[in-house]
Order: sequence, then C-alpha cells, then structure tokens
Amino acid sequence: MIILTEHVQFFTATVLKWQKLLEHDKYKQIIIDSLKFLVETNRVFIYAYVIMPNHIHLIWQMRENIKPADVQRDFLKYTAQKIKFDLQENCPSLLSHFKVELKDRQYQFWKNRPLSIPLWNKNVFLQKLNYIHNNPIQEKWNLAKMPELYVYSSAKFYLSNRDNQGFLRHYDE
Repeated sequence: MIILTEHVQFFTATVLKWQKLLEHDKYKQIIIDSLKFLVETNRVFIYAYVIMPNHIHLIWQMRENIKPADVQRDFLKYTAQKIKFDLQENCPSLLSHFKVELKDRQYQFWKNRPLSIPLWNKNVFLQKLNYIHNNPIQEKWNLAKMPELYVYSSAKFYLSNRDNQGFLRHYDE
C-alpha cells in the first residue's frame, strides 16, 4: 500500500524573462529525463505535464515523507545545471542572456518562486489537466492542431493510455 502525505500539486516553472529557452528539444529532453528520474527514485508521481517554449506545467504528487519544496528545488537546480553545461559547451553566446549578479550564482534559468498550488478535489484537478493539455493549441502558441499531437505533453497518454515517456501515472490509479 502506498501512503501519501502530500496533496496533488499543480506546478509551473517559468524561464527567466520569459525567454524561449525550451524551444530546443534537447532542453525539453533534460526536463523529461529529470521527471523520469524523480519517478524512478520514488520521490513523485507525475499525472500530467507540458513543456512549452518558456515554461512548464506539471501535476505531480510527492511520495511518502517527501517535501514538495525539496523536490522543486532539486528539479529546478538540476535542470538549470544541465542546461548551463550544454550552453557553455555549445552556445556560449546564448548563455549570456541568463547572466545575473547574485551572490550564489552567475546564471539563472528559472524565475524565482515557481507556482505550486494544491489541488484539493477532482474538479479542480481536471480543470488543471485540461488547461495543461490545451496550452500548446492556444492561438498564442499554435504548437499543434490537437492536444494529443503535441509531443511534449501528457495529452496523448490520456487518449491512448500508453506512456511513451515512461513516467506517467493516470489520475484514476
């Protein structure tokens, strides 16, 4: 039996200055690999996600005795480090867009204070799930014609019940 000590959370992280850093598939893959690692190490359940050009949305739930703040910190720090290392090696000119003057770092990729909201009931959960899945088809983004056609989203999982990423959990489980 799995005991959960935290509510399901709607989580949004935004790239600093809304820059479209996540347009590059290799950075989307860093996000996916990190989410998969969090699931494989029994830290979270991931019910939904979408990776947009300048932000991500997740619906996730921490496992027993796992603190949301710790997972969020580790996830954002790890993904930022991986992106920084890639930019240093492959595109140093782009790295300068993320230079900051802070005591604890030279570069920053994620805006401070990501949004994290507990989802207290199924209706709110489903509203956020639909919001996540419809994000790529909004006129502003126009990344796909239908939600399930956008590769960097869990929409297809909920239509086909096949998890191509290897880390999703259906909300009815």
